[in-house]
Amino acid sequence: MSSIRMKQNTSHTPQQSKRLASQRIDPACLMRIKSLELRAKSVVEGTWKGLHRSPYHGFSVEFTEYREYTPGDDPRHIDWKLAARSNQHFIKRFEEETNLCCHMLLDLSTSMQFHSLGYSKSDYAKTLVATFAYFLSTQRDASGLIIFDEQVESVVPARFTRGQLRRILIELERPPQGSHTNVVSPLKHAVETIKKRGLVVLISDLMSPLDELNTHLGYLRAKGHEVALFQILDPAEIHLNFNETAIFEDLETGDRIALNPKAAQASYRQQLNQHLEEIQSICRKQGVHYHKLTTDTPLEAGLSDFLADRAA
Repeated sequence: MSSIRMKQNTSHTPQQSKRLASQRIDPACLMRIKSLELRAKSVVEGTWKGLHRSPYHGFSVEFTEYREYTPGDDPRHIDWKLAARSNQHFIKRFEEETNLCCHMLLDLSTSMQFHSLGYSKSDYAKTLVATFAYFLSTQRDASGLIIFDEQVESVVPARFTRGQLRRILIELERPPQGSHTNVVSPLKHAVETIKKRGLVVLISDLMSPLDELNTHLGYLRAKGHEVALFQILDPAEIHLNFNETAIFEDLETGDRIALNPKAAQASYRQQLNQHLEEIQSICRKQGVHYHKLTTDTPLEAGLSDFLADRAA
């Protein structure tokens, strides 16, 4: 899938890795920046600057390969010399046509509002999406956004245009609407509407039943898409390290339960690990890149791991 790529050099010397680690921004500091665009710019330009080769090739029209002519194509791009030799008509494809087309599916259900660090999982996830969109725009790649909770709430079709980043940032400012998480709905939407092969990135806490997740990730892969899943979790959800008995409320169902965290910790961790292992097993089976990010992880680290994973 050579035409679907991020143009990133992920091979670092020890010195480079040490320098990059020192440049990572503490998420707590990053979230104090009010502007999503500035957060994204800080992550991309503060750390990745100089790591990827320039995406600009003249006017983004560097010839890459041929494809067969079909009615509706611009005849100016027909290679007439090749037509004379082969008696067939082929169109020259250019760098701009083969650049990455990335669709981001963002979960903004109520459970994403949970936080123990002063900012929520949705704040972190929105910053991740904004960073992706900013990075893609610097590479002249197309990006799009699907926001969902229990259903698809809004769609920004994937494009590479001057105002696309702004459209995505505006959409990210939407307040959460629904309550439950339903990852099947956006995956179905993606399968039915994304025609051009590309990268599909699902960003969710996946604190929901996993029914049909395997099936619909499989549909996306069968259509030739590369798929990545970012699971966003708060550290408190991992460790359940609360000290006192308290009333815990399910943010999506409203159900409440009195719980002694110390007594329930072992059982909770066992069930959580089983849930996470099931997700990872599905991803392995379907060839999906899986990345678990807790909200205290510097975004640069998570994204660097993702790029390294894709380059492997």
